Amino acid sequence: MHIMQINEFAVLMEFGSPIMATQGLPPSRMAPLDMLLILLMASCFTFCLSHQNLEFALTNPEESSTKETERKETKAEEELDTEVLEVFHPTHEWQALRPGQAVPAGSHVRLHLQTGAREVKLQNEDKFQNNLKEVKKGKRLDIKSNTYTSQDLKSALAKFKEGAVMESSKEDKARQAEVKRLFRPIEELKKDFDELNVVIETDMQIMVRLINKFNSSTSSLEEKIAALFDLEYYVHQMDNAQDLLSFGGLQVVINGLNGTEPLVKEYAAFVLGAAFSSNPKVQVEAIEGGALQKLLVILATEQPLTVKKKVLFALCSLLRHFPYAQQQFLKLGGLQVLRSLVQKKGMEVLAVRVVTLLYDLVTEKMFAEEEAVLTHDTSPEKLQQYRQVHLLPGLREQGWCEITANLLALPEHNAREKVLQTLDAFLVTCRDHYRQNSQLGRTLASLQAEYQALAALELQDGEDEGYFQELLGSINSLLQELR
Repeated sequence: MHIMQINEFAVLMEFGSPIMATQGLPPSRMAPLDMLLILLMASCFTFCLSHQNLEFALTNPEESSTKETERKETKAEEELDTEVLEVFHPTHEWQALRPGQAVPAGSHVRLHLQTGAREVKLQNEDKFQNNLKEVKKGKRLDIKSNTYTSQDLKSALAKFKEGAVMESSKEDKARQAEVKRLFRPIEELKKDFDELNVVIETDMQIMVRLINKFNSSTSSLEEKIAALFDLEYYVHQMDNAQDLLSFGGLQVVINGLNGTEPLVKEYAAFVLGAAFSSNPKVQVEAIEGGALQKLLVILATEQPLTVKKKVLFALCSLLRHFPYAQQQFLKLGGLQVLRSLVQKKGMEVLAVRVVTLLYDLVTEKMFAEEEAVLTHDTSPEKLQQYRQVHLLPGLREQGWCEITANLLALPEHNAREKVLQTLDAFLVTCRDHYRQNSQLGRTLASLQAEYQALAALELQDGEDEGYFQELLGSINSLLQELR
């Protein structure tokens, strides 16, 4: 149809319009009309071509043939994928390879550029003979991936996974063997230790052994002291200190305070101080076991200074953060015992420690009151216990206002710092006494001048908040309160 339209258009272009020819117009009159008509027919022809039906479209015979060939090859490949491939047996000469034939591994394959056929020949005669033997045994050859069927690929993937699992299992076994080589089982170690007469003990077993050694009548003084020294190391741990209660070890150590040997008293108090520290359960058991009375007796009697240091350490650990023990301390006359202790000559070191203890006890109660106000809880059990500790009135009655003020004359800066803190804590109770104490006023004025000079040196060295400036600030604050 379109070929006919093209031919008609060619005739019109060559001979002119038949209509114009029949009208008999002269050639000079026909030229413009012919051109207009030709343009209109060309437009119609273009429109027809752009809207032609695909069924009547012009086709290329070569293109149709190529598409048909591709469809046939695709169909052939799909058919080959579902069947077992035929193994090609190459030689040392180039041979054409037919579709559907598999090539053994190690063969040379080339594409003939003129014919488009694939050609194959052997690479190595020995390798070919080995592959041929494998074929005769019924084994599949290791051929190129594009010649496998889908089932072959699935089987290969399954074998690959199985091989990976086996490899992983081998690595795990090797790692386990290495661990066994580096670390031995506990049973073997115990056996070796038994042969060497070495016993593996827990902390509990060690503490039981040490208590037995200390409590044995056959142990020498050196063995008892060594047992207490080792025991102090273990009871620093809270759990171990509580375990000491489970087999009666704590009471054995408390009873050691009654011994006649000063060293036994000293190291027994050393163990108790470590066990009491921040351990309420042990503190309660110690009060019930009579530890407080025994400690106060040692402080009130003639004992070496080293013994009293360790006993004072145990007393401080027992009283801190334990209001019930503080109540018992006041009832047993603890303030009188401490007053006698610090007034003895040569006990200045203990005096500073006693003042520090009293400062801690006073501030504990103050902090408990402040915490109750902040939390709007005015009746917790611990606060009620602190309110039953009338420490400040007892300090004033026992003359601690004057004792503390006199300690300010100590030469050490650290001791002065502790005394100034305690004076400030006692200010609510001892304010009138401080104002009437002229010696305290002179001492504070002297210290003010001394620390002004030392603070000035700190400022020259570039220290804006030095140690001596803090001490000077404490003195100035106390003087301001006493005016």
